[in-house]
Amino acid sequence: MFWAEFRRGFLDILPLLAGVMPFALLFGTLASQKGLSPAEIVLMCATVYAGGAQFVSIDVWSTPVPVLAVVLATGLANARYFLMGAALRPHVTGLSWPARLWFVGIHSDETWAIALKRSQTAALTPGYVLGLTGLFYLNWPFWCLIGALVGGLIDDPARYGADFMFVAMFLCLIRGMWQGRISLVAVGASAVAGLAAQQLLPGHWYIFIGAVSGMLAAAAFWSPGGGRDESCDAKLEART
Repeated sequence: MFWAEFRRGFLDILPLLAGVMPFALLFGTLASQKGLSPAEIVLMCATVYAGGAQFVSIDVWSTPVPVLAVVLATGLANARYFLMGAALRPHVTGLSWPARLWFVGIHSDETWAIALKRSQTAALTPGYVLGLTGLFYLNWPFWCLIGALVGGLIDDPARYGADFMFVAMFLCLIRGMWQGRISLVAVGASAVAGLAAQQLLPGHWYIFIGAVSGMLAAAAFWSPGGGRDESCDAKLEART
C-alpha cells in the first residue's frame, strides 16, 4: 500500500520536474555571480527551498550581506504559504505528525497544487506525500548546482523561452484544478490585483496581494457544494 501510493505521488510530480530545471539553472548562475560557492548554493537550496524567495534574496544580495533586507524580502515572498497551508489543513488531518511536518516543511507551489487536486478524489497518505515531495525536493538543489557549475555557458536563457516555462507550468496546473466559473473569478481577481500591485507598489508585495485577492474572490462566491455547485454558479450569474 505504501509503495503503491509512493509510486502514484512520484508519477504525479514527474512531468513537472522539467519545468523547474531552467529556473534552477538560472538561480545557480545568478547565485554564483553574487559570490556564493557551489556548496553554499546547494546548502541554501536544501535549507531554504523556496525558489521565488531565493530569487528575491539574491536580487538584494551584496557584500556585506544586508541580513535584514534579505530576511524581510524572503518573508514577504513566502507569505503566501500561510494561505496555502491553511488550504491544506483539512486534507492532512489523516497524516501522522511526522508526515505533516515533512509535507509542510518542504511543500512547494507545485506539490501543493498537485496534493490539493489529489485530495479532491482521495485521501493524502504518507506514501503519496513522500513520493510527491521527495524527488521534487532533490530536483531543485541538483539543477541549481549544475547552474552554478556550468550556467555561465548560457548567456541569456530567455532567448530560448526558458523564462516562460515556469508560467506555462502553472497555467497547466490551473487547468488541471479548474472548477468552473468560481476558478475564473479567483484567477482573474488574483491576476488583476497582482499586476496592479506590481505596478503601484515597491518590492514584492504583488505576490501576497495577488494570493489574498484570489482567496477573497473565491470566498465571496464559495458554496458548500464546491466550485461547480449550481448555487455557486447562480450567485455568479446574479452578480454579472
